[in-house]
Amino acid sequence: MNNLELFFLYDSHCPWSYASTPILNALHEEYPDMAIHLWHCAHYDGRDSAGLDQVNAVKVQSNVKFSKDYVQSANSPKNGIMMANLMAWIEEKQPAKSLDVLNALQKEHFTNGNALMSKSDFEPVIAQFKLSPPGKVFKSELSKDAQYALVDIEELQELIQTTSFPAMVLIVNDNAVLLQHSLYLERPQKIVEAVALELK
Repeated sequence: MNNLELFFLYDSHCPWSYASTPILNALHEEYPDMAIHLWHCAHYDGRDSAGLDQVNAVKVQSNVKFSKDYVQSANSPKNGIMMANLMAWIEEKQPAKSLDVLNALQKEHFTNGNALMSKSDFEPVIAQFKLSPPGKVFKSELSKDAQYALVDIEELQELIQTTSFPAMVLIVNDNAVLLQHSLYLERPQKIVEAVALELK
């Protein structure tokens, strides 16, 4: 019996991270008992954006959809600090909800055009999942939980020898495997076959 864990290094406001989440969903469906750790790298802090060129590249290489509102604001600065705080809190307090919450928030941002940069922006998803995050989540600076996550991310990046994100690292017993998730953006279900090979 293999001990499986999956680490996803991402940013909530990154189009490539959004395009990679269906791969996580496919793995979670196939391996429901596998622990999935969602680590927000807090790259987008209000100083830059992914940009329209990146969005267009994601459209070509994946099946995810972007709303007209999102596309029109693609070149505007993005700030994922509150999202990093919220996801770090959920990972600590209610990890079983993490993936579902991430899916819902990405839908809010990329398909509903929700900026996810103020407390009110999060209210629909907080209500949907009956969450009660503390006030520190909605500050404009990283919470301690989010800062601790960044330390963990740096350690994992040293192990896999890359600071690129998104990144998916599969732990099989004591072995770490960097999954080439970009190969599966158009057909997320195919990642299941790749992981099955790793388990043999």
